[in-house]
Amino acid sequence: MEKLKRPVYVKAGTDDFFKKLRAEVNETVLQNSSLYRFNIVKSIGLVMLFFLFYACILLFGNSTPLLFVFYILCGINMIVLFINAFHDAAHGALFKKPVHNHRFMYILELFGSNHWLWTRRHINLHHAYPNVPDWDVDIKQSDIIRIFPNSPLFSYHKYQHIYMWMLYPLYSLNWLYIRDFKDFFGTKDNYVKKVVDKIPTKEIYKLFAAKIFNLTYMLFIPMLLLSQPWYMVLAAWFAMHICGSSLGVVALVSTHVDEDAHFPGTDDDGNLSATWAMHQMIVTKDFSTESKLANFLYGGFTHHVAHHLFPAVGHTYYPYITPIIKKYAEENGIPYTSYPFYHAIRSHFRMLKDKGVQENILSTGEI
Repeated sequence: MEKLKRPVYVKAGTDDFFKKLRAEVNETVLQNSSLYRFNIVKSIGLVMLFFLFYACILLFGNSTPLLFVFYILCGINMIVLFINAFHDAAHGALFKKPVHNHRFMYILELFGSNHWLWTRRHINLHHAYPNVPDWDVDIKQSDIIRIFPNSPLFSYHKYQHIYMWMLYPLYSLNWLYIRDFKDFFGTKDNYVKKVVDKIPTKEIYKLFAAKIFNLTYMLFIPMLLLSQPWYMVLAAWFAMHICGSSLGVVALVSTHVDEDAHFPGTDDDGNLSATWAMHQMIVTKDFSTESKLANFLYGGFTHHVAHHLFPAVGHTYYPYITPIIKKYAEENGIPYTSYPFYHAIRSHFRMLKDKGVQENILSTGEI
């Protein structure tokens, strides 16, 4: 596949707000080493908790209610682990030494994913060009859903605000058993292949090995060891993915894609219209920043503006960075948005309804 010409941001001037913002964050918030230690303890604790729940499946799974309870707890814990520990490690923000972040990411393979692929998909495409049409593959995933204004409009999209309620809970299953394979072997709209020279052969072997290993210990071993019928274990496994995905989708739909979302395109020369930092402020939103429970569960997603401006900083610092961002936004007339999560979700589905029909130019003032 031909290499793409990457979008180019406007060069920041000497008076760029982010230079002052970054200096203040470095001098104040990032000096608190206790937040760094708390992040490590939380991350390792979440890994241990997942395998504790898994052990409970094997120990107590002959009771059908407990089988479902512990599978569901595994699903919730899996998603919390993804969007806290693995997310930070992928950005080099969990441990101070890069080698430790890299080694920690190998735990992701135990969950059936491929950390090499996910890191490039998330950092090289989403973080580099959030909300940019045809570049942010975390948003543009399938023709089943239409979000970008330049995406093809199909007749079934007029129902997407209805059927996506049923498809979003299948997110982790789609990620592990469809999307990963499309990114490795697909040719249509495969932007991962267009921004890397070549997918290493060993990653293909690791992809299959990770999925086989995950299915073996999460599904087949409980089927063999427990007295439960195989279909009951399978149903509990599905419940794990459905409940975990439902929790995770709150973060996925609340930070970039509401009814007021911007999708900045490039001109004919590939230039964007804003600086890198201003672009992050325009296309990124926070949700439920005052909720301690939301902050604990969703890590760098509740304070998502801070995450996009400081991706190499652990999420435990973000609640202290966000007030500084808000201050600079107010002083400089820069957009900053924060919603309660229920408002963000409602707004996302209103956006899906709007994007599912042909735009009425009479209502946009474009003529």
